[in-house]
Amino acid sequence: MTVIVADAVSEDVLVLLRRTWRTSTTRIVLIVADFSEQAVFRAVGCGLAGFVPRSEATPEHLVHVIQTAAQGDGYMPPNLLGALMAEIGTLQENVLRPQGLHFSGLAPREIDVLRLIAEGHDTPVIAEKLAYSERTIKYVLHELMTRLQLHNRSHAVAYAMRQGLI
Repeated sequence: MTVIVADAVSEDVLVLLRRTWRTSTTRIVLIVADFSEQAVFRAVGCGLAGFVPRSEATPEHLVHVIQTAAQGDGYMPPNLLGALMAEIGTLQENVLRPQGLHFSGLAPREIDVLRLIAEGHDTPVIAEKLAYSERTIKYVLHELMTRLQLHNRSHAVAYAMRQGLI
């Protein structure tokens, strides 16, 4: 668990969040004194698992948020949660859906390949079922694993299951 305390959600804080998120498996909780909704949403995009305004950072509340994040859940103050959900809906409708992407950032073809791998099919069978070449299936899987920093097919299937995609 990583807890970052800052005066504001500055560019330096966002860089620190991104670096921590990309280089470790730790969950991140951010405590900030001065913030805007948009700044918090940018921080969420950098791997944030919990956000606490400094004015609400009592010892009991911090323990609760840290435990929640450590269990794999997230925490956002209720007054920001509705706005975040509206922002996610807008993103899905205006950006992802027109590009044929799921909110996870995966294309339907990628999800289909992962589903068939999870069912135990090998590359030739997947290619036949999806009417693609074996080379295309390998390319789709390689690009997916590279983009998401996944180590092998099992890791890719586990990721898809955790995301509720399969």
